[in-house]
Amino acid sequence: MRALGRAACAAALVVGMAGSASAQDWLRVEGTRIVDEAGEPVILRGMGLGGWLLQEGYMLQLGALGQQHVIRERIIDLIGEEKTEAFYAAWRANHVTKADIDAMGRWGFNSVRLPMHYDRLTLPIEQEPVAGQDTWKDEGFAEIDALLAWTKANGMHLILDLHAAPGGQGTDLAISDRDPDKPSLWDSAENRRKTVALWRRLAERYADEPGIGAYDILNEPNWDFEKPGGGHGCEETTNAPLRQLMMEITAAIREVDQRHIIIIEGNCWGNNYRGVTPLWDDNTVISFHKYWNATDRASIADILRLREETGAPVWLGESGENSNSWFTETIATVEGEGIGWAFWPLKKIGFNQPLEITPNPGWAALVAYLTGEGPRPPEAEAEATLMRLATYDIRFENNFAHRDVVDAMLRQPHSDAVIPYTEHRLGAEGLIIRAADYDLGRAGVAWSDVYASDTDGPGERIPWWNTGRTWRNDGVDIAVDIALNGGRPVVVEFETGEWLRYTLKAEAGGERTATVIGAGGRVSVSLNGGAPVMLDLTAGDGRGGATPPALPLLEGTNTLILKAEACAACRVEAIRFD
Repeated sequence: MRALGRAACAAALVVGMAGSASAQDWLRVEGTRIVDEAGEPVILRGMGLGGWLLQEGYMLQLGALGQQHVIRERIIDLIGEEKTEAFYAAWRANHVTKADIDAMGRWGFNSVRLPMHYDRLTLPIEQEPVAGQDTWKDEGFAEIDALLAWTKANGMHLILDLHAAPGGQGTDLAISDRDPDKPSLWDSAENRRKTVALWRRLAERYADEPGIGAYDILNEPNWDFEKPGGGHGCEETTNAPLRQLMMEITAAIREVDQRHIIIIEGNCWGNNYRGVTPLWDDNTVISFHKYWNATDRASIADILRLREETGAPVWLGESGENSNSWFTETIATVEGEGIGWAFWPLKKIGFNQPLEITPNPGWAALVAYLTGEGPRPPEAEAEATLMRLATYDIRFENNFAHRDVVDAMLRQPHSDAVIPYTEHRLGAEGLIIRAADYDLGRAGVAWSDVYASDTDGPGERIPWWNTGRTWRNDGVDIAVDIALNGGRPVVVEFETGEWLRYTLKAEAGGERTATVIGAGGRVSVSLNGGAPVMLDLTAGDGRGGATPPALPLLEGTNTLILKAEACAACRVEAIRFD
């Protein structure tokens, strides 16, 4: 049944909103806004392609390993260098394809942020045949060219983001694939020289390309230059080395490209701008990143103040890894201030982004070994698991498309309307509505749950807003129970006061009986705003049903509310109309 939600079957969400420029339009800074060639303000709405050219362990359930080079070394130990290279070649060929970008275009996104790893474009300084010179990798530039062709075909802008700079730009190691046993970006003048040279090379290549929206020149610096700040630069007051490097990068770009927007990021994961301003280029956008905090205007007060002080536009260059409610509220807040955004990531193994990778059955055992929790698998078995992941599991047509996430990002920030998650049509033969297929919409309108998002800061999620971490990304708790219902989604931990809304269409009016299949307490159903009818479900955690008196359905659209009236943790599988 899970295959019903796969990307190939997902309904396209076409969102036509003002403030979208064609990829054939140049973007530029005008005052505190990003504008197109006609001077019309543009709100960038995009996703970052995390995990494609730069893996971070957590996206693969390998958070304990962290950096890509660590993951790669562990794979080499299992299957050897040659087969590991074949795995990574397949990964790059299949993780992002034109089908992924076409889907983003259909859904209504207008931009893509590409996290680049420098080692796809040039050699590490330790491997250069001639010290102080740069070897350029044509294959890596060709990958950018191909992505640019796909984004342009969909009328989208591509933003180049140097996510992993030579040597690595922070003590949060996985972000930039940093090896702490080698000189960092900040420890090595040669790493900094190579970073500047790389940006000059990119700017030279794309100088005349309006489909490139901007250059995001250094992702999430997080480094203590002078003052101890937990290792991440959050207490720095001058940030002189960061400012100097970004000025040097900008100067190198401007030698060959005077037109593209420069995006800068502060220390402390892009948020500490003390000492970074005043700005040195008139076509600059200030980026900030936002995770696991409040969603109101007060939560972005500092960046709004910085916008006023500098007179430059600001952009939410990275955000995400939260619930649909958090997405909707955050996007509504920033767009209300004329600020665009790029959320993170488009896909991973996990449920809270537009596309979910469902790994093959061998992956769990391989993860257990790689993280020190299980036995070493045979080489052939490990290779088969890895290649299945890289050639099949990660491809768009085999991903699970979370249309609830896309709706939360693109429609719900601008609308309180409720729409069906899937069509529920009741005819003479009856109808089964899965409890997990409640309507799409904001919390308090389409559903209500006691815990809807995480604003507690970074760290382990306890609890998750959806404790089952599957099917949908709202606060509603959903699990897949193979033993009881063959792996179909079930609403679980349905607590007193929580409720779900369903839109159904009846082919004819009249009374129909409806049975709530579930267990654990008392629930109610109400139809079209009528009085709730109480139902006592089977005790315990088994599978039973409760049937109210016949419900008076109207021909056409009807609205049903299912509410937990006395439930510590009820489970509801479905509502069956006979």
